[in-house]
Amino acid sequence: MRLEEYWGIGPKTSELLTEELGVERAIEAIESADTRALTGAGLSRGRATRILRRATGAESMDLLATRDTRDVYKELLDLAEEYAVTADAADKIRVLTPLPTREAMDERLDDVLAARDTWADLSDADQRAVLDAFDGYDASGGELAAVKAALALQETGVEGGVFESVASLDGDALSAARAALAGLAGDGDSVGEGADEELDRLRDQLGQVEDLAAASMSVVEAVQEGARRPAEFQDALVRHVTDETGIDAARVRDAMPREATDARDFVDAALRDLRSSLRTDAQEREQAVADRLEDDLADARDDIDAAVAAVDALALSVSLARFAIAFDLTRPTFVEGRKTIAVKRARNLALSDVDSVQPVTYAVGDHSLDLDRANRPPSGDRVAVLTGANSGGKTTLLETLCQVQLLAQMGLPVPAEAAEVGLVDTVVFHRRHASFNAGVLESTLRSVVPPLTESDRTLMLVDEFEAITEPGSAADLLHGLVTLTVDRDALGVFVTHLADDLEPLPEEARTDGIFAEGLSQDLDLQVDYQPRFGTVGKSTPEFIVSRLVANAADPVERNGFETLATAVGEQAVQRTLSDAMWTDE
Repeated sequence: MRLEEYWGIGPKTSELLTEELGVERAIEAIESADTRALTGAGLSRGRATRILRRATGAESMDLLATRDTRDVYKELLDLAEEYAVTADAADKIRVLTPLPTREAMDERLDDVLAARDTWADLSDADQRAVLDAFDGYDASGGELAAVKAALALQETGVEGGVFESVASLDGDALSAARAALAGLAGDGDSVGEGADEELDRLRDQLGQVEDLAAASMSVVEAVQEGARRPAEFQDALVRHVTDETGIDAARVRDAMPREATDARDFVDAALRDLRSSLRTDAQEREQAVADRLEDDLADARDDIDAAVAAVDALALSVSLARFAIAFDLTRPTFVEGRKTIAVKRARNLALSDVDSVQPVTYAVGDHSLDLDRANRPPSGDRVAVLTGANSGGKTTLLETLCQVQLLAQMGLPVPAEAAEVGLVDTVVFHRRHASFNAGVLESTLRSVVPPLTESDRTLMLVDEFEAITEPGSAADLLHGLVTLTVDRDALGVFVTHLADDLEPLPEEARTDGIFAEGLSQDLDLQVDYQPRFGTVGKSTPEFIVSRLVANAADPVERNGFETLATAVGEQAVQRTLSDAMWTDE
C-alpha cells in the first residue's frame, strides 16, 4: 500500500514520512494510530490526529455532518483526554471515532463499563498506586518502558477485572526481560551499563588507562618521583597504574615492553599494550553478554509482547473509566427498527462544574423509555419545535442531545440517568451564529439540507435558524426545513422564537416550550429548564424589563426602562418586582 492512499497524505507528507520512518514503519504507525511516531517524524499534532481519525474511522466520520457537530465531537474528546493516565492513552483518546456497527459499539461499551466498575471498586490508596505506576510510563520508551510499567502495576497488588491482563503476566519472565532490554538499550548495538559487572569493570579500567595514556608525561614524572634508582622504575610504574585503575599488577607487568629508548617511550608502550588488551577483552565480553541478553529476549518475547499490549490497553481502559466516573455516565440502550433519541435526566457535559444544574428529560421519535414523569415526552413525534425563554437552555438541550448521540455511536456511556438511542447516519447540529447575510444563509443551507436528503437516518438539531435571514423569510424556510425533515422520515429538534408563524405544523411534528418563572431575590432569571410538551414556551420579557428597572441607578435610565415596562405590561412588571422582593421571606 502507498502512503498517499491514506486520507490527508500528499506527496510532501509522504516524502517526509518515508525519509523519517520508512514506508513500512509509517504504514504501521498509521494503522496502529501511533500519534507519537507521526509527530516525531515532523507532522503537527493536529494533522497527525486528523490523518489517524480518517485512517481508523473513515467509514464513520461522515456522521459528523456539520462544523458544529464536529466541534461537539472534539469537545467530547478534549474532556475525555483530561482523564488520560498516560500520554499514549491521551493520543489514543484523541483518535477515537464513531464506530460503524452496533456490535462494535456494544463491545467498546462493555470494555469501558467493566473498567469503570473495576476502578470504582478500588480504594483511594490503590487508585493512587495505579496512577503512580502509570506516571512514569512513556510509550516512546518502547518495550522497556512497557515492561517496567507492567512490573510496577503488578507491585500495586491490584488484580481482577481489567487489571487481570497485567496481573496474570509472568513476573519473573518480565524481570528477566527488563534486565535484557535495559542491557541492550545502549547507544547503537552496544550493551548498556549495568548489564554485566565484569563488562562494566573492563570498560572502567579501559577508560582509566586511556586517560593515563593521554597524559603519559605526567605518569612518567609521577613514577620517577617514586623510583630512586632506574631499576625501580618498572615496579613504580606497576604500583602507579594499579593504584590508578585497579588493574591486576601481573597484567600491568605483562604489558611492559622488553625494550624502550627512554622512560616516556617505555610508559607509552606499556599503556598502549595494556589499552589494546583491555579493549579486546571488553569487546569479547560485550559480545558474550549481548548474545546472552538476546537469548533472554527471545525466551521472553511472548511475555514482552503481552506486556506492551496489556499496558497500553489498560491505560486506555482506566482513562475512559475515570472519564465515565467523573461525569456519572451510563450505558445507552440501542434500539432496532425505531427512530428515536430519548434521554431521562440528561446533563450537558460542558456544565459539569456548574452548581445545581437541572437535568432534563426529552425525547423525539418512537421511544419506550420509562421516563417516570407526569410531563413525559410523547412517543411517536419524530420532529419537535422547541420554543421558550431566552437563556432558557434550548441551545444547551440541543447540544446535550448531540453529545448523547455521538457518545453512544462512539461506544461510550452517556450523561443521562437513562437513554434510548436509534443509530443514525448523520448528525446535523447547527448552532445559532451571529451573522446575517446571503452568504451565511447559502452556506448554512448547503450544510444542513444535503445530509437530510441523502439519508432518512438523520438527526437534525437546528438552533434559531431565523438568526441568519429576515424574519418573514425565516419562518417560511424553517417551516420548509421542518416539513422536509418529516417527509424524509428523519428525527429533528428545531429551536425557534417563531413558533406561531410555523402553524400549522405537519402532523408528525409537535411544539414544546421552556418557561421562565420569575426573578429571584438577587434578580436572577428563574427558569424551569425542563420543556413542557405540546405547548409554546414564553419568553416573558416582563422579567427582563423588571430586572432592568430594579437595577437602574440613574433616574433618567430608570425612567427609560419604566417606559418599556408600560409597553410590555406595567402591572406584570410591578407584580414581578413584588414577587422577587418577597421571595423566601
